[in-house]
Amino acid sequence: MAPETVAELLLGRSEDDSLGLLAGDERWSWREVVARSRAAGERLRTLGGLGGLAGLGDPAGLGGGPPHVGVLLENTPGYLFTLFGAALGGMAVVGINDTRRGAELARDICHTDCRLVVTDPVSGPLLDGVDLGGIPVVSVDDQHLPAVSTTPGALVGRGPGAVEPPAPRPDDLFVLIFTSGSTGAPKAVRMTHGRAARMATGSTWFTSDDVLYGAMPLFHGNALNAIVLPALATGAAIALRRRFSASQFMPDVRRCGATFFSTVGRALSYVLATPASPDDRAHAVAYALAPESSPADVRAFRKRFGIRCITGYGSSENAIVMTPVRGMPVDALGVPLEGIDAAVVDPSTGQECSRARFDPAGRLLNAAEAIGELVGRNVATRFEGYYNNPRADAERIRNGWYWSGDLAYRDEDGIFYFAGRTGDWLRVDAENFAAAPVERILGRYPPAVGTAVYAVPDERTADDQVMVAFELADGAAFDPEGFHAFLDAQPDLGTKWAPRYVRVTTLPVGATSKLDKRPLQAERWYTSDPIYWRPARGEPYRRFTAADLAALEARMREHGRAPDRP
Repeated sequence: MAPETVAELLLGRSEDDSLGLLAGDERWSWREVVARSRAAGERLRTLGGLGGLAGLGDPAGLGGGPPHVGVLLENTPGYLFTLFGAALGGMAVVGINDTRRGAELARDICHTDCRLVVTDPVSGPLLDGVDLGGIPVVSVDDQHLPAVSTTPGALVGRGPGAVEPPAPRPDDLFVLIFTSGSTGAPKAVRMTHGRAARMATGSTWFTSDDVLYGAMPLFHGNALNAIVLPALATGAAIALRRRFSASQFMPDVRRCGATFFSTVGRALSYVLATPASPDDRAHAVAYALAPESSPADVRAFRKRFGIRCITGYGSSENAIVMTPVRGMPVDALGVPLEGIDAAVVDPSTGQECSRARFDPAGRLLNAAEAIGELVGRNVATRFEGYYNNPRADAERIRNGWYWSGDLAYRDEDGIFYFAGRTGDWLRVDAENFAAAPVERILGRYPPAVGTAVYAVPDERTADDQVMVAFELADGAAFDPEGFHAFLDAQPDLGTKWAPRYVRVTTLPVGATSKLDKRPLQAERWYTSDPIYWRPARGEPYRRFTAADLAALEARMREHGRAPDRP
């Protein structure tokens, strides 16, 4: 019978002497990983007074559950031992995003009802001056075990009445994973032991001979689902990097003998920006997982390093999963995992959108009719909900369907393509379209290494104007005349899709290198970065000046549109 909990998976490794964990120069067998984890779980319960408190860690009326332990660590062995120790010791881990600060950081910890926070001397200072309402904090020592309180007097012993926690059940909470927050405040996604065990045992493409390199943060679903859980199920080794480094990425991969790695967002582009080396193809990686990477980066990575990167589709909620199929276009997501009924639906009517049509060069011809929201029509039970957030739950599950919040289109062969987030709709001259197809076209602009398309206000109406932010290659400059000629040469650029504004900047990303458009959308024209614009359609691009901004604000006021400076 297949293991049904993470604890069962761990106990199945307790006599496994094969390599389980690599971190820098340190090595642990799986037997040692389990022993360290068991000790970490015991120390957590002892120091935090969490023994015998099962059922008190979920006061939001969601059915009870284990007490919650917040983990604010980089990708250290201590993180892994704490994660596994909590699973063995009757606790659930809340992965704290270390890019959050101040009140937002406190909100994440308090909202998820953490009974204890584990940190270390590197990440601990992030909590200095942060009001956690008395939640105790412990620091991880050099032996990777919780040992020293940074909140004097806050920790208590288990007491004489404490009992050993019962073995976790499949429906007990394993972790809370925060979403990236790219479309609003981060939400804490529930992952039970049962879902984690199914994810782990479904990872049939690895063996105990594999080494899975993880440089994406362990508080994110990508690292758990692509690295930690598959390794736990198959006996593959986990190679941890404390924090992602583009310059050390491939040297690390070679040094640890990695056969697989996972990234998210723009990570590939950062590695590609490092100087070429004669050792670029001296590695053991068979393939990699790189969701939300650009097609251009995927092609360039394979050409330079000889590594096939699979983009695929998934999310922290894990309700809809796409898998690649042979021969599919490089910018496609793939097809739904067997048993998942996914569709592209017009959210205003609930009707399925038309299938995408392409010209011989693969350019999308009917974006307006083909793009809609990606929904799962039989996956509501795969979504385990957000912690203490019924409003967000209701947004995801409507009329028995799971609404992903992502835009997509599907071709006649049933292959799906990503088209952006639901917040990435633009409306220009009463025509609606999504940002992602425009980004794919503008991403062909030769000097660009990163592209973000988003809406800014029209000065006269409630419609939008298109703004694009480019990150250019080192040493490259934006050429207004050359960009105008580039646009004229793109046969699939919609008549409303050409940007009115062009910003040259360094694109903002989150902790997992996912593009975060929110700062760009909020700043609009109010930035010291160079901005170019076309005052009217058909006119050449020129520099957007302070005088242009003043005139734009005056027109907005004239038409009852407040400039709304950020």
